[in-house]
Amino acid sequence: MDKIRVALVEDHQLVRDGMRSLLNSSNTIEVVAETDCAKKMLDLVGTVKPDVMLVDISLPEMSGVELVRLISTQYPNIRVIILSMHTEQEYIFSSLRNGAKGYLHKSISREELIEAIEQVHQGNEYFSKEVSGIILKNYLRHIKNPEREEEYEDKKLTPRELEILKMVAQGYSNQLIADKLFISVRTVESHKNHIMQKLELTTTVDLVKYAIKCGIIDL
Repeated sequence: MDKIRVALVEDHQLVRDGMRSLLNSSNTIEVVAETDCAKKMLDLVGTVKPDVMLVDISLPEMSGVELVRLISTQYPNIRVIILSMHTEQEYIFSSLRNGAKGYLHKSISREELIEAIEQVHQGNEYFSKEVSGIILKNYLRHIKNPEREEEYEDKKLTPRELEILKMVAQGYSNQLIADKLFISVRTVESHKNHIMQKLELTTTVDLVKYAIKCGIIDL
């Protein structure tokens, strides 16, 4: 039986090395490509033609979610799994809306990672236990109050915009947000302006109210 061809997109060399070694030790999986950013993988993917792609959500230049969207559009036969430390619902649902077939927390075991790749390759979806719990919780909340989530999802904020919106709503200053995300204060301000334009809001207080209303933060 042919091995499952896997491509890795992870910007931390040590993590990527460990993933490659772990997966290549499996009898069913072969790592055929690896890069530290999304744009490099886009250049490679047409040549290496992986079956499954493992993608970190936080990547330089282009986010993992944007890469998922492009791969799902241009190469629909390639199934993408997000592997991330982020388990906030905005990351999970943005990834799924853009075509991800699985979402795993980086704390999963070797056995579960291999199981996830095999399941997704077979045409199934796969979510680690923690992520499944978040999806279920959101589903139950959506049933109780569907208009709350629909308003939030219709705005189509990017994962970085959602991240900044959440931090603003939690009371972080522009400087603290910049320090935590390793970006400039000017970039933070630019993101906030884009968020306000998309949401048709005018003040930081409005942003906080919106975040509470849509469940992005809890009181």
